[in-house]
Amino acid sequence: QVQLVESGGGLVQAGGSLRLSCAASGRTFSPYTMGWFRQAPGKEREFVAAINWSGGGGRTSYADSVKGRFTISRDNAKFTVYLQLNSLKPEDTAVYYCAAGWGTIRVGVLHEYDYWGQGTQVTVSS
Repeated sequence: QVQLVESGGGLVQAGGSLRLSCAASGRTFSPYTMGWFRQAPGKEREFVAAINWSGGGGRTSYADSVKGRFTISRDNAKFTVYLQLNSLKPEDTAVYYCAAGWGTIRVGVLHEYDYWGQGTQVTVSS
């Protein structure tokens, strides 16, 4: 069983930055592929970024809409994954969710993930 707790959301002006954190609790962390998703009001939850488990080389993946602006990273010793959000736009406004999936998974597919956090709100004003 893994519990995920996101933090770091808030209100920021367009062009600003935020750093989201997701702390995991459980017996292990490095075998999990970690992902970030977001859901805006009235829209479906969508893939943002993912970082493979350690055995998968820690490769990162990004949605086209955030490529070059967001950076995902992980600290296996701290059981934590991060999402650095730069050059934020009003359309980035959403609840951001952290998710964990065992081993090698299709990172953009919601049901591939086994555990989800409760989410943290990011609001970008114009």
